Amino acid sequence: MTLQTYFDDKETLAPDAREGRLLASLPGLIAHARDKSTGFGTILQNIASVAVTNRQELAKLPVTRKSDLIAMQAAKPPFAGLNATPVGALARIFQSPGPIYDPEGKGDDWWRMGRAYFAAGFRPGDVIHNCMSYHLTPGGFIFDSGARACGCAVVPAGVGQTEVQVKAIADIRPTGYAGTPSFLKILLEKADDMGADVSSISRALVSGEALPEKLRDWFAERGVAMLQCYASADLGLIAYESDARDGMIVAEDIIVEIVRPGTGTPVADGDVGEVLVTSFNMDYPLVRFATGDLSAILPGQSPCGRTNQRIKGWMGRADQTTKVKGMFVHPQQVAEVVRRHPEIAKARLVVSRVNDNDVMTLSCETDAADFNADAVGATVHDVCKLRGVVEPATVGSLPNDGKVIDDQRDYS
Repeated sequence: MTLQTYFDDKETLAPDAREGRLLASLPGLIAHARDKSTGFGTILQNIASVAVTNRQELAKLPVTRKSDLIAMQAAKPPFAGLNATPVGALARIFQSPGPIYDPEGKGDDWWRMGRAYFAAGFRPGDVIHNCMSYHLTPGGFIFDSGARACGCAVVPAGVGQTEVQVKAIADIRPTGYAGTPSFLKILLEKADDMGADVSSISRALVSGEALPEKLRDWFAERGVAMLQCYASADLGLIAYESDARDGMIVAEDIIVEIVRPGTGTPVADGDVGEVLVTSFNMDYPLVRFATGDLSAILPGQSPCGRTNQRIKGWMGRADQTTKVKGMFVHPQQVAEVVRRHPEIAKARLVVSRVNDNDVMTLSCETDAADFNADAVGATVHDVCKLRGVVEPATVGSLPNDGKVIDDQRDYS
């Protein structure tokens, strides 16, 4: 009997073949979103879907931001009309914090999570103690469906009731855990206090928060091999780790773009930017959906043999909106300043506190010999309605961390 190495054959497709398959499906996806969903019918109303057959054309389409969903859904509940399947024909409707309402369509592994479990070493016959919440939010169901798609049995534990959960682990003897790393740490420490044997858990698939290497090492010392994945309630699986632990592999059946925060403009590979996803989900066909998360494309392929592009994983939040002297300043405004001055290659707005006053300083990467800081300053005032200092910087000197606005004020 030959052991299965990958979840399916998609994971080892030649990159050009995968890209060709996805791009060939783009016109149909865009037409479906535009024609079957009232929300995208408005957003994409002037888009000729047949022309969107490459990433350059895709990058011209409007961005739909997760940060806007609360207001959009309040105006047109429950999904702002972004659903292509009628509400009554869905399988489940969830409420995430915000509130943001999320759909689940019918069918197995709707969020495509099975491959993340497989890459984390789970196989048919494993029993997984699932500590993602099942209450109103979709996390529990996202991880539940993926485990079952991988052939595993699930203990639907949710969160809380740590003593009860430790007792269940000791009795049922699950082989794995799904949930946040911090809650597994709580369970293991509670088991120590109770004198309970929870050593059956030997591997874990975690998400929902950062996983520092120091914490991962702590679990390894306890005999738990831990890998992480990056998923959201709107999109399902976005990327996942393999045993190579060399970045996160982008999930099949989605297109990921990394763009300058506050814009829809793709950045160069390796540069940090906001994660945009186009999902080929016919129930909820999100096109250029801005997650609000920061990441970057890694060069090359994973040593594990999977051939899809890789990202660095979650690197923070892209929503850097801040308030200066009572006025909100948004990344989009910094992008507008740069747009009006082509001599600026990249800009970063630093907000500091000097003598109890807010100070804005716009650092501009430029190689223009006649760079006019006063003219840029006038544009800053016009766009932001606030005055700021403008300083030229050498091209390539600003940090590659995805920050457009860096709020350095310390009120302590």
